[in-house]
Amino acid sequence: MFTGLVERKIPLKERIEEGAGQTLVFDLQSVAEGVQIGDSIALSGCCLTVVEIRGSQCAFQLGSETLSRTLFRQLMVGESVNCERSLRVGDRLGGHYVTGHVDGLGKLIELREEGPWRFMVFSAPLPLLRQMASKGSITVDGVSLTIVNADDSSFSVALIPHTLEVTSLGGLQVGSQVHLETDVLAKYVARQLEPHPDGLGSGN
Repeated sequence: MFTGLVERKIPLKERIEEGAGQTLVFDLQSVAEGVQIGDSIALSGCCLTVVEIRGSQCAFQLGSETLSRTLFRQLMVGESVNCERSLRVGDRLGGHYVTGHVDGLGKLIELREEGPWRFMVFSAPLPLLRQMASKGSITVDGVSLTIVNADDSSFSVALIPHTLEVTSLGGLQVGSQVHLETDVLAKYVARQLEPHPDGLGSGN
Protein backbone atom coordinates (compact mmCIF):
# COMPACT_ATOMS: atom_id res chain seq x y z
CA MET A 1 0.00 0.00 0.00
CA PHE A 2 1.20 3.52 -0.86
CA THR A 3 0.05 7.12 -0.37
CA GLY A 4 0.83 8.76 -3.71
CA LEU A 5 3.36 11.10 -2.08
CA VAL A 6 6.48 10.83 -4.26
CA GLU A 7 9.79 10.73 -2.40
CA ARG A 8 11.91 11.66 -5.41
CA LYS A 9 12.46 11.12 -9.12
CA ILE A 10 14.92 8.33 -9.95
CA PRO A 11 16.65 7.55 -13.28
CA LEU A 12 16.64 4.31 -15.24
CA LYS A 13 20.24 3.08 -15.41
CA GLU A 14 19.96 -0.22 -17.30
CA ARG A 15 17.49 -2.37 -19.21
CA ILE A 16 18.06 -6.14 -19.47
CA GLU A 17 15.94 -8.16 -21.91
CA GLU A 18 14.80 -11.52 -20.50
CA GLY A 19 12.65 -13.31 -23.05
CA ALA A 20 9.13 -11.88 -22.80
CA GLY A 21 10.10 -9.90 -19.70
CA GLN A 22 12.71 -7.36 -18.68
CA THR A 23 14.79 -6.37 -15.69
CA LEU A 24 15.03 -2.64 -15.11
CA VAL A 25 17.74 -1.14 -12.90
CA PHE A 26 17.04 2.23 -11.27
CA ASP A 27 19.25 4.42 -9.10
CA LEU A 28 17.12 5.05 -6.02
CA GLN A 29 19.74 7.45 -4.63
CA SER A 30 18.74 8.55 -1.08
CA VAL A 31 15.54 6.45 -1.22
CA ALA A 32 17.69 3.29 -1.29
CA GLU A 33 18.52 3.64 2.42
CA GLY A 34 17.07 0.66 4.28
CA VAL A 35 15.66 -0.98 1.16
CA GLN A 36 15.91 -4.79 1.15
CA ILE A 37 15.41 -7.49 -1.44
CA GLY A 38 11.71 -8.32 -1.64
CA ASP A 39 10.56 -4.81 -0.74
CA SER A 40 7.67 -3.32 -2.70
CA ILE A 41 8.33 0.06 -4.29
CA ALA A 42 5.99 2.11 -6.47
CA LEU A 43 7.63 3.37 -9.65
CA SER A 44 5.40 5.88 -11.42
CA GLY A 45 2.49 4.29 -9.60
CA CYS A 46 3.30 0.66 -10.43
CA CYS A 47 4.13 -1.62 -7.50
CA LEU A 48 7.33 -3.56 -8.25
CA THR A 49 9.53 -5.87 -6.17
CA VAL A 50 13.22 -5.31 -5.52
CA VAL A 51 15.10 -8.41 -6.77
CA GLU A 52 18.70 -7.17 -6.56
CA ILE A 53 20.56 -4.35 -4.83
CA ARG A 54 23.84 -2.81 -6.02
CA GLY A 55 24.58 0.06 -3.67
CA SER A 56 21.89 2.64 -4.38
CA GLN A 57 20.85 0.86 -7.57
CA CYS A 58 17.97 -1.63 -7.40
CA ALA A 59 16.75 -4.10 -10.00
CA PHE A 60 13.09 -4.91 -10.70
CA GLN A 61 11.74 -7.70 -12.89
CA LEU A 62 8.76 -6.91 -15.14
CA GLY A 63 6.78 -9.68 -16.83
CA SER A 64 4.98 -9.45 -20.16
CA GLU A 65 1.67 -8.57 -18.46
CA THR A 66 3.19 -5.57 -16.65
CA LEU A 67 5.01 -4.42 -19.79
CA SER A 68 1.81 -4.63 -21.84
CA ARG A 69 -0.21 -2.52 -19.40
CA THR A 70 2.37 0.14 -18.52
CA LEU A 71 4.75 2.57 -20.20
CA PHE A 72 7.97 0.98 -18.96
CA ARG A 73 8.75 -0.60 -22.33
CA GLN A 74 9.00 2.92 -23.77
CA LEU A 75 11.17 4.30 -20.95
CA MET A 76 14.66 5.25 -22.11
CA VAL A 77 17.86 4.86 -20.07
CA GLY A 78 18.43 8.17 -18.30
CA GLU A 79 14.74 9.04 -18.06
CA SER A 80 13.26 9.34 -14.58
CA VAL A 81 10.21 7.90 -12.83
CA ASN A 82 8.49 8.80 -9.58
CA CYS A 83 9.51 6.66 -6.61
CA GLU A 84 7.72 5.89 -3.34
CA ARG A 85 8.46 3.22 -0.76
CA SER A 86 5.52 1.29 0.66
CA LEU A 87 3.52 2.65 3.57
CA ARG A 88 4.58 1.47 7.02
CA VAL A 89 2.18 0.86 9.89
CA GLY A 90 1.90 4.09 11.85
CA ASP A 91 2.94 6.36 8.96
CA ARG A 92 0.92 9.49 8.35
CA LEU A 93 -1.38 9.26 5.34
CA GLY A 94 -0.83 12.56 3.56
CA GLY A 95 -2.21 11.50 0.17
CA HIS A 96 -4.76 8.70 -0.24
CA TYR A 97 -4.65 4.90 -0.25
CA VAL A 98 -2.85 3.77 -3.41
CA THR A 99 -2.45 0.07 -4.24
CA GLY A 100 0.24 0.41 -6.90
CA HIS A 101 -1.88 -1.40 -9.52
CA VAL A 102 -2.09 0.53 -12.79
CA ASP A 103 -5.73 0.56 -13.95
CA GLY A 104 -5.03 2.04 -17.37
CA LEU A 105 -3.33 4.78 -19.34
CA GLY A 106 -4.32 8.40 -19.72
CA LYS A 107 -3.20 11.01 -22.23
CA LEU A 108 -2.56 14.70 -21.60
CA ILE A 109 -4.83 16.58 -24.03
CA GLU A 110 -4.65 20.12 -22.64
CA LEU A 111 -2.03 22.02 -20.66
CA ARG A 112 -2.50 25.57 -19.41
CA GLU A 113 -0.12 27.70 -17.35
CA GLU A 114 -1.79 29.55 -14.49
CA GLY A 115 1.03 31.61 -13.01
CA PRO A 116 3.33 29.14 -11.20
CA TRP A 117 0.55 26.52 -11.28
CA ARG A 118 -0.24 24.24 -14.21
CA PHE A 119 -3.73 23.08 -15.19
CA MET A 120 -3.85 19.71 -16.99
CA VAL A 121 -6.67 17.83 -18.73
CA PHE A 122 -6.32 14.10 -19.40
CA SER A 123 -8.36 11.72 -21.52
CA ALA A 124 -8.89 8.24 -20.05
CA PRO A 125 -10.89 5.05 -20.69
CA LEU A 126 -14.59 5.52 -19.90
CA PRO A 127 -14.70 2.81 -17.16
CA LEU A 128 -12.01 4.75 -15.26
CA LEU A 129 -13.68 8.12 -15.82
CA ARG A 130 -16.87 6.69 -14.31
CA GLN A 131 -14.86 6.09 -11.10
CA MET A 132 -13.80 9.75 -10.87
CA ALA A 133 -15.58 12.73 -9.33
CA SER A 134 -14.84 16.38 -8.69
CA LYS A 135 -12.77 16.78 -5.51
CA GLY A 136 -12.07 13.04 -5.49
CA SER A 137 -8.62 11.45 -5.64
CA ILE A 138 -6.68 10.12 -8.64
CA THR A 139 -3.16 8.76 -8.95
CA VAL A 140 -1.26 9.98 -12.02
CA ASP A 141 2.15 8.35 -12.52
CA GLY A 142 2.16 7.54 -8.82
CA VAL A 143 1.25 11.08 -7.69
CA SER A 144 -1.82 11.56 -5.51
CA LEU A 145 -3.87 14.43 -6.97
CA THR A 146 -7.27 16.00 -6.38
CA ILE A 147 -9.60 15.99 -9.38
CA VAL A 148 -10.91 19.42 -10.40
CA ASN A 149 -13.55 18.19 -12.84
CA ALA A 150 -14.43 14.86 -14.46
CA ASP A 151 -16.93 13.80 -17.11
CA ASP A 152 -17.27 10.95 -19.61
CA SER A 153 -14.47 12.26 -21.84
CA SER A 154 -11.76 13.62 -19.56
CA PHE A 155 -10.66 14.74 -16.11
CA SER A 156 -8.63 17.73 -14.97
CA VAL A 157 -6.14 18.49 -12.20
CA ALA A 158 -4.28 21.59 -11.01
CA LEU A 159 -0.63 21.10 -10.04
CA ILE A 160 1.19 23.30 -7.55
CA PRO A 161 4.81 24.36 -8.22
CA HIS A 162 6.20 21.87 -5.68
CA THR A 163 4.58 18.92 -7.45
CA LEU A 164 5.84 20.15 -10.82
CA GLU A 165 9.36 20.40 -9.44
CA VAL A 166 9.74 17.13 -7.52
CA THR A 167 7.80 14.75 -9.77
CA SER A 168 7.91 13.75 -13.43
CA LEU A 169 4.59 15.52 -14.05
CA GLY A 170 6.44 18.80 -14.57
CA GLY A 171 7.92 17.38 -17.78
CA LEU A 172 4.64 16.28 -19.37
CA GLN A 173 3.65 17.72 -22.74
CA VAL A 174 0.39 17.49 -24.67
CA GLY A 175 0.26 13.93 -26.00
CA SER A 176 2.22 12.43 -23.11
CA GLN A 177 0.79 9.21 -21.68
CA VAL A 178 0.59 8.46 -17.95
CA HIS A 179 -0.28 5.61 -15.59
CA LEU A 180 -3.64 5.97 -13.85
CA GLU A 181 -5.03 4.38 -10.71
CA THR A 182 -8.48 5.38 -9.51
CA ASP A 183 -9.44 5.62 -5.85
CA VAL A 184 -9.93 2.14 -4.36
CA LEU A 185 -13.14 3.30 -2.65
CA ALA A 186 -14.56 4.32 -6.04
CA LYS A 187 -13.85 0.80 -7.32
CA TYR A 188 -15.95 -0.75 -4.56
CA VAL A 189 -18.82 1.67 -5.23
CA ALA A 190 -18.67 0.92 -8.97
CA ARG A 191 -18.71 -2.81 -8.24
CA GLN A 192 -21.83 -2.48 -6.12
CA LEU A 193 -23.58 -0.56 -8.89
CA GLU A 194 -22.87 -3.16 -11.58
CA PRO A 195 -26.00 -4.87 -13.03
CA HIS A 196 -26.75 -8.26 -11.53
CA PRO A 197 -27.83 -11.24 -13.69
CA ASP A 198 -31.22 -11.33 -11.93
CA GLY A 199 -31.79 -7.67 -12.79
CA LEU A 200 -31.05 -6.40 -9.31
CA GLY A 201 -28.04 -4.41 -8.20
CA SER A 202 -25.18 -6.60 -7.00
CA GLY A 203 -25.53 -5.04 -3.56
CA ASN A 204 -29.16 -6.23 -3.16
